[in-house]
Amino acid sequence: MSGRRALAVRLDNAGDVLLAGPAIRAMAGHCGPVTLLAGPSGAGAGRLLPDVAEVITWDAPWVGFAPPPVGRADVLALVDRIAAGGFTDAVVFTSFHQSPLPAALLLRMAGVGRISGFSVDYPGALLDVRARLDADVPEAERALALAAEAGFAPRPGDDGRLAVRRPLPDVTALTGGEPYVIVHPGASVPARRWPPERCAEAVRALGARGRRAVVTGGPDERELTARVAGTAALDLGGRTAWPELAAVFANASAVITGNTGPAHLAAAVGTPVVSLFSPVVPAERWAPHGVPHVLLGDQGAACRGTRARECPVPGHPCLSDVSGEAAADAVEKLLAEVSS
Repeated sequence: MSGRRALAVRLDNAGDVLLAGPAIRAMAGHCGPVTLLAGPSGAGAGRLLPDVAEVITWDAPWVGFAPPPVGRADVLALVDRIAAGGFTDAVVFTSFHQSPLPAALLLRMAGVGRISGFSVDYPGALLDVRARLDADVPEAERALALAAEAGFAPRPGDDGRLAVRRPLPDVTALTGGEPYVIVHPGASVPARRWPPERCAEAVRALGARGRRAVVTGGPDERELTARVAGTAALDLGGRTAWPELAAVFANASAVITGNTGPAHLAAAVGTPVVSLFSPVVPAERWAPHGVPHVLLGDQGAACRGTRARECPVPGHPCLSDVSGEAAADAVEKLLAEVSS
């Protein structure tokens, strides 16, 4: 691999890291296994990615919903850690509303040889490759375009879809052996959550159609998953780390969820998705990528394109108006299409 060592940077959430996976594979095709610099929310997903040899976790003060204060010692420790890696190349992956320049400054201080990123702002000496892509393209394709501009074309035959490491753990003891549909009610951003009462309706509607429901969620969502599951579904809230969650999703017939990391996890394991999608961000960029999916929610709602974290419209109608029956119907439609 010509002595090159590559660092991929994606500092935000788990779904964002999963969407960078195809681009990271492209980097690895030229440089060998890649080191990933990720935030605390994305590190676990990063360890699932093929061709990631190591994950460096750092909580960047310009990212996240509760960023830490800027600490000189913390910043310099990261610079020293990256400098010790001897990286010849780095690609800073960001969303369309983010800047790569804070990360690029630290990489430059660490002596990284060649740094690439999308930047609307003038980068000065911080970027060697300044890419631009303004079109509403899927985020995974946007990341691949950046990797290509940085000189990392995909390997021949790589289909550009999301993926995770295989094999995944056996989770039959958790889920049982009968087929099931996942309902994942949580999301890091309230404006992207389908209301819990609607999720519970979907659980009951699935049961009425003879489909077993499994409810998933993180350790901090146990109260939510218990409420949604009730007595009608298996509640796995807080019972799965990332590898186990990936396996639970891989074995599911379909997943019902909002625009959140688990939607992209479903795509990465090839499971169809019923996506309750709030239009605060564009579905063209963030809908489940590369798998059959049905998009529910009013994409023309007044909140469209606001990037709001809390719904600016009373009652959250873009998602709250979607019934549990409608989601269960979408599952039936989706599975009929997949099996045809």
